[in-house]
Amino acid sequence: MVTLAPSERAAIERVEGAPMLAQTQAWAAINSGTRNLAGLAAMAANLADAFAILPGDLTLAEPARAETLLADGTLAALDHGRHLHLTVRPQAPVQILLTGHMDTVFPADHPFQTMRWQDDGCLNGPGVADMKGGLAVMLAALSTVEASLLADRIGYEVVIGSDEETGSFSSAALIARAARRKAAALTYEPALPDGTLAGARGGTGNFSILIRGRSAHAGRNPDDGRNAVLAAADIALRLAEARSPRLSVNPARIEGGGPNNVVPDLAILRVNFRPADASEIARAQAWIDATVAHVAAAHDVSISVHGGFNRPPKPIDPGAAKLFGVVKQAGADLGLDIAWRDTGGVCDGNNIAACGVPVVDTMGVRGGAIHSADEFLIPESLAERAALSALTILRIAEKGGL
Repeated sequence: MVTLAPSERAAIERVEGAPMLAQTQAWAAINSGTRNLAGLAAMAANLADAFAILPGDLTLAEPARAETLLADGTLAALDHGRHLHLTVRPQAPVQILLTGHMDTVFPADHPFQTMRWQDDGCLNGPGVADMKGGLAVMLAALSTVEASLLADRIGYEVVIGSDEETGSFSSAALIARAARRKAAALTYEPALPDGTLAGARGGTGNFSILIRGRSAHAGRNPDDGRNAVLAAADIALRLAEARSPRLSVNPARIEGGGPNNVVPDLAILRVNFRPADASEIARAQAWIDATVAHVAAAHDVSISVHGGFNRPPKPIDPGAAKLFGVVKQAGADLGLDIAWRDTGGVCDGNNIAACGVPVVDTMGVRGGAIHSADEFLIPESLAERAALSALTILRIAEKGGL
């Protein structure tokens, strides 16, 4: 840390006194699975109280309308929790965006609800790494920035969504608005246990393909029927043929059908695509369109496609590379070796990058085994990662941008 200025050293010392572990434990004790609206309301209230120590305008924003295709073929509104939105010094010369999420993948009836200390000193618990520890890191870093003489030089927006784990359908528009005119963005997904960050990310698209056929008696007049399940299976097989090293296709589920003696007249195919770049999105979309047209004609069924590519791929463009450089140098000055590698996972960083804003999206804690009952947080990474964020933000402020 020999290259740190005295003001930077003071900032790092303030970070070390932040109550991040206690906050993480308190927040992880609240079940906030994406569909647990009561738990999300409690989590949002706790976060609003905690983030109220920062200046600016804090609101709990209403979720945008989102729909889901039910198993009976009808569209229904999908309820979400409110999103925390904080705006601080919107007139400051440098503006950045910080994002996170309060939801987890663990519903209220999931058996993984409690925390425990492991023999290796790590904290095991639901959401401790993904990303309640990351939210504590974000708050500690911003509190440190506010105590700095550089605070007036930088403004920021914070968006903490309630639905990231299911695609950010009700928060994507809020994130896009908050990303406008931002010089850079930091998102608090967890880093790998060794501190490696995510670099380029592929995109993702989720589709529900509704097939309506015609029912008939399976023994008396089967040829009068139009088998929707058979058509769905045909679509799944044909879509799978689009796979390539740069496009993953996963037909995940077929819903529909009924008694063995009835030709099924309704089926829904749920399928996920993972494109590596924009050209693969275009190829996948063309493949979907051609497949649907062919199967509709071949099976004499009607087909409607719901969903889309909700998270575009996130490349490392020159702006992102520059921001990574700032983070890497801040890490080096803190005695941390910051590296990154490409990943197939997606997050709100994809959405932010699509707005043309440079983003590093794994500024949260070091941890692992996320989305499983083995999820863990490395506790010493709380202060370490908060210092990294604080130093990165302060240096962006001092330089007047990237």
